[in-house]
Amino acid sequence: MSLLSSTTPAPQSDARLQQLSAWLGTLNLVQVETQRPASSDASFRRYFRLDVMPELRAKLGDTLIAMDAPPERENVPAFVHVQGLLLEAGVTVPAIVAQDVPNGFLLLSDLGTTTYLQRLDIDNAPFMYSDAVDALIQFQLHSKPDVLPNYDRAFIERELNLFPEWYVGKHLGITMTPEQGEQLNKVFEAIIANNLAQPQVFMHRDFHSRNLMFIDQGNPGVLDFQDAVFGPVTYDLGSLLRDAYIQWDEEVVLDWVVRYWQRAKQVGLPVNPDIDAFYRDFEFMALQRHLKILGIFCRLNYRDSKAIYMGDLPTVADYVRKTANRYTVLKPLVRLLDTFEDKAPQVGYTF
Repeated sequence: MSLLSSTTPAPQSDARLQQLSAWLGTLNLVQVETQRPASSDASFRRYFRLDVMPELRAKLGDTLIAMDAPPERENVPAFVHVQGLLLEAGVTVPAIVAQDVPNGFLLLSDLGTTTYLQRLDIDNAPFMYSDAVDALIQFQLHSKPDVLPNYDRAFIERELNLFPEWYVGKHLGITMTPEQGEQLNKVFEAIIANNLAQPQVFMHRDFHSRNLMFIDQGNPGVLDFQDAVFGPVTYDLGSLLRDAYIQWDEEVVLDWVVRYWQRAKQVGLPVNPDIDAFYRDFEFMALQRHLKILGIFCRLNYRDSKAIYMGDLPTVADYVRKTANRYTVLKPLVRLLDTFEDKAPQVGYTF
């Protein structure tokens, strides 16, 4: 979720908005007539910012956020559940001020309009990422099995299959031969084997610069956590440091990965004790995520008419090529992309 400042009202013919407004009117917490869009999102959720009643601002702040999440499309009980887990772990998340879960409505505290993406630069990135890693480690330290859905083989396969369906098939217009499909499946198997062998912890699944809010106290504020699962320990670190929306030099990323690894070991998180092996885990996990993202961004464009994410496709594709080029078992993926995209093979280091 990316918070925006906007004053354009939603259409009055919007039945969901009318239902939301009616519910908000019964609470006597906000001025319903001040309702304006507060976010742009890849999901079916919508967010609106509203001014708090003047007499309640000292207690609730100046504004609150109303969430509209159609129950047939979105899992509001999961949002409430994971919000509680993060809160218990000491992570800053929006407080739930009021809720109508059956109808998919929540009224939340407002964490502001400044995302990490809007503020990050090479000078402030070290302390901002340090704060984000602290929050991530806090969440991971509270991990327990059988509390969140498992990020298992079937889950990973569903995500990876978005790549051949939407990126290769729909975006590039390629119908793979049986031999090409077999080559891709071998790469997928190498990725899946690595991911499933990693220690498992609580996993946010979208822990990146558009879902982290820069705030003065308790930085960062964490959003968009309803899809959390129990999965590989490197996933969220890969999401954070191999971000689809902002890219850093490899040596900088390596330094931040080492810093996380050192802190994680100190507090007893189950990370690989060998830093080279841990970095390999990190790279394989980030690659899995990037293959999924290539598929998702194309699906958002071609199925959902949300073309805005296509501008980030080159960054993600660059991550995929660079990572796959570094490992012998992943090299067939680069050769397939060379064939699909009609590019000459690139030279890279191999491990």
